[in-house]
Amino acid sequence: MADYIVRATAANSQIRAFAATTRDLTEHARAAHNTSPVATAALGRLLTAGSMMGVMMKGEKDLLTLQVKAGGPLEGITVTADSKGNVKGYVGNPNVILHANDKGKLDVAGAVGVGFMNVIKDMGLKEPYVGQTVLQTSEIAEDLTYYFATSEQVPSSVGLGVLMEKDNTVKQAGGFIIQLMPFTEESVISQLEENLKDVTSVTTMLEEGHTPESLLKTLLKGFDIEINETIPTQFYCNCDKDRVEKALISVGRKELQEMIDEGKEIEMNCHFCNRNYTFSVEELKNILKRCKRG
Repeated sequence: MADYIVRATAANSQIRAFAATTRDLTEHARAAHNTSPVATAALGRLLTAGSMMGVMMKGEKDLLTLQVKAGGPLEGITVTADSKGNVKGYVGNPNVILHANDKGKLDVAGAVGVGFMNVIKDMGLKEPYVGQTVLQTSEIAEDLTYYFATSEQVPSSVGLGVLMEKDNTVKQAGGFIIQLMPFTEESVISQLEENLKDVTSVTTMLEEGHTPESLLKTLLKGFDIEINETIPTQFYCNCDKDRVEKALISVGRKELQEMIDEGKEIEMNCHFCNRNYTFSVEELKNILKRCKRG
């Protein structure tokens, strides 16, 4: 089954919930960036969160960017998502290798390190919305739970997980975001807290055969659940040669002339999908001509 997100409400719309399965898109990211297992786990968690947070946005052209800026060997993570389920991202250092943590798991917190997270929402207004929080655990899910509570004042529970195969490909990936509306009754809150205590880990549940729908049924047991929407999600980068050319134009005439004078073709790389674009000296000359005209 390809990756998808379900959006649901429960307890007479006092709870809104999202759950996703993201194995394919996490594997796509791993293959594109050739990430180590711990880098794959960190990137996969943030991509999963980004895909769900992206579809929370209403506008066709709305864009969400999640940036983890921290001092660990991973050198940060950047993920961008739109409101249609498309998501892309990269890590600063894809080759990080760390020993397992004391629970025998991939040490995502150690790879990420101490720092902060930016949540940037570009909704077509003059200025994008920017929320920033200090990383609490650097495990990503808890950091987002804290972000929602402090920056958006929405009590939330976020669960994210990536499980690797022995050959370092992705076996399982997925997550959930459960949020309480301002008018939620105390009894609903306590029942939900009880339910969440029983959750071991997202990847364990996915390994047991859970789908996003059954994941939410387990997390929200005792409540009436309404699945509102199922949205496909994928790793998708909208870069192409024209876009890269625009980036080249923005470096300025002097730099372009220097590249031409070197007499060698140049290669430009897209951070998000790791695709390379080659420009010949002739193409660079044409770009320079257009710069002069512009």
